[in-house]
Amino acid sequence: MATAAAAAALVLAGCGPSQPQQQPTTSPGTDSASPAPTATDPASPSGSATPDATAAPSSSAAGSPALCKAAGLSAATDATGGGAAGSVYMKLMLTNKGTEPCLLRGYPGVSLVANATGAPIGAPATRDNTAPAVDVVLAPGKSGTAVLRYTQAKNYMECKVADAAGYRIYPPEDKASLFLAKPTTACTNADITLLSVGAFQPS
Repeated sequence: MATAAAAAALVLAGCGPSQPQQQPTTSPGTDSASPAPTATDPASPSGSATPDATAAPSSSAAGSPALCKAAGLSAATDATGGGAAGSVYMKLMLTNKGTEPCLLRGYPGVSLVANATGAPIGAPATRDNTAPAVDVVLAPGKSGTAVLRYTQAKNYMECKVADAAGYRIYPPEDKASLFLAKPTTACTNADITLLSVGAFQPS
């Protein structure tokens, strides 16, 4: 009997420890699976697609002609007729005199001046938004036009009259200017606006 009891105790002792040893094998497996959702977080931002999308516009812009500059342009006007209240409408034309295409984008700056190097007289031209601004690519020798309106200075009783030798014209986004000789009458009053100009359009 004693021998049988001892053998049974050995069997129980051998079986008892084997069950606790199997439990740790599942818990590490569960812990390593839980970070899997966070592993998808770096993939969810499509950050790699964002640089590609922003690079496309820059590459297309790099292939566009450079903006037209005053040094590579000539200016002229072509009268289109009178208007209401003593106004005169003209086509302001900028022509590419260079050897490469260039781009006119938006509105010119226009002022009346006493001479080719003189300061502006009175208020500069306001923008006429009748025609939308578009990109106008000028091949060598080609022109873009903008409608320039001049209102007779003598229409204004309070006008302090001054002689202007012509117009100073700034191409869009350029700090340099062109002088267009065209004698006319200006107002020195800064609160009287005689000029308005539209956006450049293809000729």
